[in-house]
Amino acid sequence: MRTQIAIIGAGPAGLMLGRLLDLAGIDNVILERKSADYVLGRIRAGVLEQGSVDLMERAQVAERLKAEGLVHHGTDLSFDGDRLRIDFTGLVGRQVTVYGQTEVTRDLMAARQGQVIYEAEDVALHDFDGKPWVSWVKNGTTHRLDCDYIAGCDGYHGISRASVPADALTTFERIYPFGWLGVLVDKPPVAHELIYAHHERGFALCSQRSMTRSRYYVQVPTEEKVENWSDERFWDELRQRLNAETAEALQTGPSIEKSIAPLRSFVAEPLRFDRLFLAGDAAHIVPPTGAKGLNLAMSDVGMLADAFIELYAEKSVAGIDNYSLRALSRIWKAERFSWWMTSLLHTFPETGPFGRRIQRAEFDYLGSSRAAQQVLAENYVGLPS
Repeated sequence: MRTQIAIIGAGPAGLMLGRLLDLAGIDNVILERKSADYVLGRIRAGVLEQGSVDLMERAQVAERLKAEGLVHHGTDLSFDGDRLRIDFTGLVGRQVTVYGQTEVTRDLMAARQGQVIYEAEDVALHDFDGKPWVSWVKNGTTHRLDCDYIAGCDGYHGISRASVPADALTTFERIYPFGWLGVLVDKPPVAHELIYAHHERGFALCSQRSMTRSRYYVQVPTEEKVENWSDERFWDELRQRLNAETAEALQTGPSIEKSIAPLRSFVAEPLRFDRLFLAGDAAHIVPPTGAKGLNLAMSDVGMLADAFIELYAEKSVAGIDNYSLRALSRIWKAERFSWWMTSLLHTFPETGPFGRRIQRAEFDYLGSSRAAQQVLAENYVGLPS
């Protein structure tokens, strides 16, 4: 087989890149280790920056998003029961849209024109410093795909970054001593907008997927086990971390999904290795506190698609040569914001009473400063690419 761009990974990043290349007439093939049903079954966040919404429109896959997405003009922060609303629209004239990552993936799958090879086992990347090709095994048979370039969109644990020689890659990482225990429930959300809550017992988040499906989280130690948390225990703990009015309004029910996600910050540099490019979680991980993971992936592949389009349409290598530097500039700003949100809202036992007083002072400063609120709003709705 022969193609122009081999894309590794059929999550939203890989599918979006493939869709943008399809529309530009650039041939591409997507390889995915898992089945299509598995990819669609992954439960992920879904707060889309305006830039991600714009990219969905550019990809001509925004019809359901426009009909079903929930536009949020702000968000609530809470500290020991005291609430502060951040008015995105009033502060910076932009907003975010709640639309699940699963739905983004579903829309991109439905629009896919080129080939997607699911359940491709033992994927391997070859000769990306010269004439690249990709091999994989399907139904016991080894296949080969020759290509001009490879786009690694296969996530943190994927083969793309792992294929880069260790001495060519620099990584930066921070592992947080806690995770998020999340519950998905078919009940209306407790509020029209997201609520981020700091409490001495730990962080909590009230989020949503639709007007009838809600997603809630509580901070737990890294070593915590899901099986230790009955639904009843979860709801009791969540109520304790919310202010009285919100706790009273909370509608509970049997969980339809429950899991613990560890928190880490991670960046790999650079993002280009001759004819191999990294994008999305293959290149970076952010704590979910700032709702940046999916949005960074969309930003990456938007830049990468533009670079490939420029290459094939104009015979210019400026885009691909600048991709890594340009993408990393935005990535590190998002890493900073996610780190800041995480630092403000979570409990860190090692910082003691002094640390909590600093967090309280930060929260109070936010409440008293429109400029500080504008900084938060500008970063949350998404910085320019």
